[in-house]
Amino acid sequence: MFKQISHLRHLIRAGLVFARHDVIPPEQLLQAPTPARLLFKLAKMVAGKPTKTSSSGLNAALEELGPSYIKLGQFLATRPDFVGKDRATELSALQDKLAPFPQDVAEAEVEKQLKTPLKQVFSKFSSAIAAASIAQVHKAEIKLPNKGQSSEVAVKILRPNVKRRFKKDLDSFFFAARMMERWIEPLRSLRPVEAVNVLARSVDMEMDLRLEAAAMSEMAENTEKDAGFRIPKINWQYTTGRVLVSEWIDGIPLNEPGKLKAAGFDLKKLAEKVMQSFLLHAIRDGFFHADMHQGNLFIEKDGTIVAIDFGIMGRIDRRARQWLAEILYGLTTGNYKRVAEIHFEAQYVPSYHSVGEFATALRAVGEPMRGKPVKELSVGQMLDGLFAITRDFDMQTQPHLLLLQKTMVMVEGIATQLNPEINMWDTSAPYVREWIRDELGPESAVADRLKEDAKVLFRLPDLIRRIEDRFPAKGGAPEAAPLPEIPLLTDKRARGSGGGWFGYFVAGAVGAGAVWGASLAGLI
Repeated sequence: MFKQISHLRHLIRAGLVFARHDVIPPEQLLQAPTPARLLFKLAKMVAGKPTKTSSSGLNAALEELGPSYIKLGQFLATRPDFVGKDRATELSALQDKLAPFPQDVAEAEVEKQLKTPLKQVFSKFSSAIAAASIAQVHKAEIKLPNKGQSSEVAVKILRPNVKRRFKKDLDSFFFAARMMERWIEPLRSLRPVEAVNVLARSVDMEMDLRLEAAAMSEMAENTEKDAGFRIPKINWQYTTGRVLVSEWIDGIPLNEPGKLKAAGFDLKKLAEKVMQSFLLHAIRDGFFHADMHQGNLFIEKDGTIVAIDFGIMGRIDRRARQWLAEILYGLTTGNYKRVAEIHFEAQYVPSYHSVGEFATALRAVGEPMRGKPVKELSVGQMLDGLFAITRDFDMQTQPHLLLLQKTMVMVEGIATQLNPEINMWDTSAPYVREWIRDELGPESAVADRLKEDAKVLFRLPDLIRRIEDRFPAKGGAPEAAPLPEIPLLTDKRARGSGGGWFGYFVAGAVGAGAVWGASLAGLI
């Protein structure tokens, strides 16, 4: 009971901040349930208005609420199905930039983690050059075994007490999501509790810098033979769960096209290289950098692209990559029936729907794009239209595909800023076609069948049990992670005669206090 009350207190505080910044447009507020509408108006009266020096809007509210809410906003930017396209676009501009924590605290943390005085490891250690919600980065010179020599490195340090702060806020997010699933029926198919669980797992990985270093190492192996792209080297000796030491990158960031042009780089070739590198990582390797904005990509003197900041990574298994490649290729070639069949094979769309009807709906997405000049076609826009159609056919949310879509849109944005005339399909289609040929050709199909047949022999007992239990095999979507038990204030009350109205009242309070409740007011 006390935990639930504490969650409500945190969410009501957030609701007051959202009300102060007018995050719900008046036209959406009119469509919200009466309890939510009344609570939001009351919150506005209590909260007052932003100060003259303070900006208003959703992003300003999230920045005022602190690091956990900034991360939540960035995560929701990848979920246009949840918050709507306009809100997702707004949230994509949310900056994860905070004031750095003190230099003496940073140096003390490094010494504590390395169990060595700072001056014995580093000959120079700068003040913070970048600070975000979870960690900050310093430039340093690490002493080498050869006397008098040193090497420039980047030192990433977690913020003090960041895990405790995030856990408290994430528990409140879980509570809000659980209330929404219980009381707001239109949101159930979007699975808000699972969405928060995805965010929580992502944050957990970001808070162990050894995992980020491992992601860098894995991608370095995947791209070892890729000309013109590389990953910074990791200093494993001085990397711990709270400190990551890696090679310092001297290059021009892609968010400074003027400097790139002045340095003599061909922006058109850079645009193609960025797009092609991402496609190789996503389709060939099934492991990609999921925060690939311009500030995380640098160009070295020889034109090599170097990626940094591997806190958010995306992964797609081989079978799902096959389906994704076939879906993209089928939409561009007009083979809508095959695209529909893939969705049913992958169990993305429930079997009680009609393949033919779904193929017709897909045609409504593909045909308008097929009529456009090829340079106007966008892979990200096509996926956005595809997901909009699939929601009408009860397709369950696929977080791994949404993360891919978000990253693809981000990469397209980089490419078009470098070269507004880039032909996205001419750049990407050869990679998609080659991968389909290699993966789905006759030799590959026979080899896969032999491997699957061998596996079946060893899985017969398990298969029989699954058939008996009527538990179907999963498709291309990863197995959903176990969700936490989230007790609600209304669990017992809801079984009584008056529980319904009380549930809406509490849901309204939560909706006023949770970011996505505000964003989805127009859908309720």
